[in-house]
Amino acid sequence: GVQSKRRQDRNKYRRSGQYTMNHDHSKKIPDGASFDRSGSQDSLDELSMDDYWKELENIHETRGNNHEERVALVVREPDEGELEEEWLKEAGLSNLFGETSGDSLESMVFLSTLTRTQRAAVEKRVETVTQTMRKKNKQHQIPDVRDIFRLQNDSKGKVCDGSEPSTVRTSENKNETHDGKKGPKFSLETDEQKNLLEDMPSSDTDINLEISFAEQAANLKDSSVGKMYKGGGGDTLLPNFRLPKDKTGTTKIGDLAPQDMKKVYSLALIELTALYDILGTEFKQQKAVKIKTKDSGLFGVPLSLLLEQDQKRVPGTKTPLIFQKLIAQIEETTLETEGLLRIPGVATRVKGLCQELEAKFYEGTFNWENVKQHDAASLLKLFIRELPQPLLTVEYLKAFQDVQNLPTRKQQLQALNLLVILLPEANRDTLKVLLEFLQRVIDHRDKNKMTLKNVAMVMAPNLFTFHGFGSKAIEQSEFVMAAGTANVMRFMIQYQKLLWTIPKFIVNQVRKQNTESQKKEKKDKAMKKLLKKMAYDREKHEKQEKTPNDTDVPQGVIRVQAPHLSKVSMAIQLTEELKAGDIVARFLSQKSGNVQTLKKEEVFLYEIGGNIGERCLDDDTYMKDLYQLNPNAEWVIKPKQS
Repeated sequence: GVQSKRRQDRNKYRRSGQYTMNHDHSKKIPDGASFDRSGSQDSLDELSMDDYWKELENIHETRGNNHEERVALVVREPDEGELEEEWLKEAGLSNLFGETSGDSLESMVFLSTLTRTQRAAVEKRVETVTQTMRKKNKQHQIPDVRDIFRLQNDSKGKVCDGSEPSTVRTSENKNETHDGKKGPKFSLETDEQKNLLEDMPSSDTDINLEISFAEQAANLKDSSVGKMYKGGGGDTLLPNFRLPKDKTGTTKIGDLAPQDMKKVYSLALIELTALYDILGTEFKQQKAVKIKTKDSGLFGVPLSLLLEQDQKRVPGTKTPLIFQKLIAQIEETTLETEGLLRIPGVATRVKGLCQELEAKFYEGTFNWENVKQHDAASLLKLFIRELPQPLLTVEYLKAFQDVQNLPTRKQQLQALNLLVILLPEANRDTLKVLLEFLQRVIDHRDKNKMTLKNVAMVMAPNLFTFHGFGSKAIEQSEFVMAAGTANVMRFMIQYQKLLWTIPKFIVNQVRKQNTESQKKEKKDKAMKKLLKKMAYDREKHEKQEKTPNDTDVPQGVIRVQAPHLSKVSMAIQLTEELKAGDIVARFLSQKSGNVQTLKKEEVFLYEIGGNIGERCLDDDTYMKDLYQLNPNAEWVIKPKQS
């Protein structure tokens, strides 16, 4: 009886699903949306959606067997202004309101580096919080949102202390830094951005990382030329997006030091919000109410806790051991098995394996030889579904789903890029390993018949339909979501390499903030701490003058340190073509017997200090260009910290 009831449900789902997709959607989604119903192979019709519903049915089946019903995760409806207050906290701007609103020097520096659209996003949220506070009549000093930004816009853009325009226009003549040296050029000012936009020979498939995504969207909206990119098609027809080469090097997640990553996080949050604002999509972070979760074991344990217990066993591991082992187990057989990931394991057997793993995995007594490949695949999906909070997090799951509503594919990709940056490290690392594995499955599609579309269909329900939100609403809107989330899943797999890049405009904003903070610190002589620091700085500076680093190094030459290598230091002449990889190679060719030999892929050149905390350079970074961007950096070759 249950089976036939399910079948009816599924057909009802499908019928309504097809109805929704062919009718409602065409009204709701603008023309160039994530899928195009032109009757090409990309209209996600009933046939190809089949995998999605089957997967959903399998999921319900495994759940049915799981008698001890889990506590649903409650997502709280926040009070008015609460969301915005939370958002400002997350963006590192909580001192714009509340008791500490006087103490916002840091925030002033931060705000002065924002683009026009980012600033508008902040203003909008501060406004809401301010109004709410006035209503509640909290006894806070409530700044008027206009005052906050007026401080910066007064007197043709002098910052509060009149030091320098807050708009980040650093045109040639203003390019002196505080110590009189020629300073690096940052292009963040919106006029400059506009010109840059016009100059850029942009093709449909180039992802421009130099200019704020929201600014690009705003300019696209303003210009009537805003042709929405329309492309249907299946696997082969997803546009071949690429990143144009950046001479100062591409920055990947993991290349920057934690203090700079914190700034990247704040900027990514503001940028994503600005992008959604401009495109008229609501961006709401969901808030989970804490629920009781298991505090040990494998399945149903919070990711952070699982990693904590695994790192005691394997120091430095970035993803859960059971997750790694299940993937290894699937790959061990062969990735050529037809229907891999699509064909479920036997439900009762999977349940049994699950219990046995809980008991024996960490003791090392579990017998992996009994695990059939399809069972391992089912366990992998079960692991992802059973996480007490979704892999894409309660906060951002909805924002990931909403990516499908953005007008162009390029904007969808830009939003996903920012969302990946916003994920907590454990979630991001686990997602990365998963996406890389899925790509390897797809690489064998000739044999296993699992194309990008099939894999996306099968995996989307596991990442996007989250048991915790146990509300009827999700069930009903499931078929509306289905095609959309499958598309988002496709995007994440297809463009995973691009998604782990930190956009250059954000790195530049971090550099700008660091420069401004350093200036402010130097200015504020009143504080004792700073006096001490300055005395120390002076001493350090005098010491530095004595080292060959500053004085004996002629123009256009940098001093590179390599404490781990046999050749500890070298003066390197900068040429137009010299890249980071060449410098590393030069050091590695100087071998001497007594030092442990490090391989090329183990050591990297780092840019340290100046206007960045620390940044690991990709081999193709042109050193002269980077030196012009950060002339006060030190250069060190060292192994990458895991």
